Amino acid sequence: MTDQLCKALAGIDAANAKDPSGKAQIYGQRMSKVLTSFMPEAPEVLKIAARAQHIERWVIPRASYDEGRIAYLKWRKDLQQHHARRTGEIMRAAGYNDESIGQVSALLRKEQLKANPLTQALEDVACLVFLEYEAPEFIALHEDDKVRDILAKTAKKMSGRGLEAAGRLALDGRLAKLLREALSQTNGSN
Repeated sequence: MTDQLCKALAGIDAANAKDPSGKAQIYGQRMSKVLTSFMPEAPEVLKIAARAQHIERWVIPRASYDEGRIAYLKWRKDLQQHHARRTGEIMRAAGYNDESIGQVSALLRKEQLKANPLTQALEDVACLVFLEYEAPEFIALHEDDKVRDILAKTAKKMSGRGLEAAGRLALDGRLAKLLREALSQTNGSN
């Protein structure tokens, strides 16, 4: 790991350590862990983007936007812009050039999803983190139909490689069953 990468990751962790809920730093570290397993050969720009995926997410609360899908999508876009800007500041302080900062910013804004292999890898890793770490708590709160719908939407965002990795996760019984059902519905609709 280069000195620049160490400085950038430490800067991201320091920013996320200020999260009042205590979740942001853990999330970033999980993203890095899953990326290492999913794509050991990942370039530095992807390693930084993975760690910064939700940097300072709490500073733009969802509750500050109206209800509904349009407002939700606006919130997500605004978050992506914030993540890109803050990560760029941290990278610049760590000595990265404009080109590297631009690459990470594009990844965090999810530009060219499906077309850019690095953007797709970032999305795959985010989905894998959701499935492995967040879905168990989420599914405990929802009925099977809603969970299947969310899992199907998650699967549609993933590449074949990401879906293969999801199939290797050690998920609890209900989650594994609902994921299989969601995948069969998704495959049947293609």
